[in-house]
Amino acid sequence: MEATQIYAQQPGYFKRLGAFDWLFSLVLFAGALYAFQRFGAYMDVYEKGILLASAPAFSALGWYWKPLRWLMPLTFALALAGIGMYGGQLAAAESRFWLKYMLSSQSAILWMSTMFVLSTLFYWGGMLSRSALGGAAGSILCWAGVVLGVTGMLVRWYESYLIGADIGHIPISNLYEVFVLFSLITAMFYLYYEAHYATRALGPFVLLVITAAVAFLLWYSAARGAAEIQPLVPALKSWWMKIHVPANFIGYGTFALASMVAWAYLLKYEEPRVMWKALGVIPAVILSLFGMLAKTGLTEEATNMALLKSGKMIVGLMVLFALGNLLRSRIVNRLPDAEVLEDVMYKAVSIGFAFFTIATILGALWAAEAWGGYWSWDPKETWALIVWLNYAAWLHMRLMSGLRGRWSAWWALIGLLVTTFAFLGVNMFLSGLHSYGKL
Repeated sequence: MEATQIYAQQPGYFKRLGAFDWLFSLVLFAGALYAFQRFGAYMDVYEKGILLASAPAFSALGWYWKPLRWLMPLTFALALAGIGMYGGQLAAAESRFWLKYMLSSQSAILWMSTMFVLSTLFYWGGMLSRSALGGAAGSILCWAGVVLGVTGMLVRWYESYLIGADIGHIPISNLYEVFVLFSLITAMFYLYYEAHYATRALGPFVLLVITAAVAFLLWYSAARGAAEIQPLVPALKSWWMKIHVPANFIGYGTFALASMVAWAYLLKYEEPRVMWKALGVIPAVILSLFGMLAKTGLTEEATNMALLKSGKMIVGLMVLFALGNLLRSRIVNRLPDAEVLEDVMYKAVSIGFAFFTIATILGALWAAEAWGGYWSWDPKETWALIVWLNYAAWLHMRLMSGLRGRWSAWWALIGLLVTTFAFLGVNMFLSGLHSYGKL
């Protein structure tokens, strides 16, 4: 009864909003209306609907998670500053100082990468030295990476239209762009959980997977020239891409986050001898699986190249796993209790599963429009289904059978391997209708 009375005495939801909340929403609606008036002639009915729905949607997000109230205006202001410096000429990126070294898309994304790597180092330094200052610096640098990454993506969108009106597109069409998207989504979800649970102890783990994505991004850009903006292949010239891909990568990002939290859980609660045994068993299983898949329809040269790439990734995973085991005595006391770790895992997987489900449905609708069928058992579709079934089973076992503890954490950690293969392995070993980002 007391709880009911207390709840009844609380002000309504809208009455709890402050002046800055309403100003934030006003700016969003004004921006959406301006974009509609300025660029509406270039949009189809679906794009107009997405634009108009974005204002109330992002308003609600900003009211729920307050940092968005400054993050969105700041990134939009920086992007507009960069766009203004171009003056309609793409060549300006080479002659104007702030564009060349800060606000062009490639410069901003490189700065994003630097911020995430530094954030990882500071998070780990703070944890190992037991210094709150290191964690605080890591958090600030992570936020800086998000600001610069979002700015870079917005400017890249504009740059694609400077190349040609028929080339312009939302920057989520190839491996380079989606790795940036993955890094940003994972970082933002982590920062939300960091604030919600008032702990920075998970930063060292989650930022590791972001740094791995950044390392791949830099290698891929240097080896394949992937940072160059390319025209879309015909199948990607669809408004479906604008909603399918972000929903998909919310799934990938939150699944990756959950797996890194699972690793933290196992370091704290699993027996050391089991962790050391896993160091030898898991890579052997992965390499065997990749080896079998690599022999399916590939030339000997392609098979050897694919195995070499997967071998490098496995060595990197083994090094990280071994370092975690060696440093566990300095880590475990800094980690949150099991209840918090399991709650973060559960919430991250739940959000990821919801968005991955939406993305799968949207993908089927897109496939029907592009290829005339909702499902074709293409390798990417098949592995997306495997990822979906994996996390559906994880959630079912947790909700219906009460799965908790080490088994739950091992499952979530292994889920990263399944997700990584669906994300990258298909591009490395298999081919199909979704082969837009070959390694």
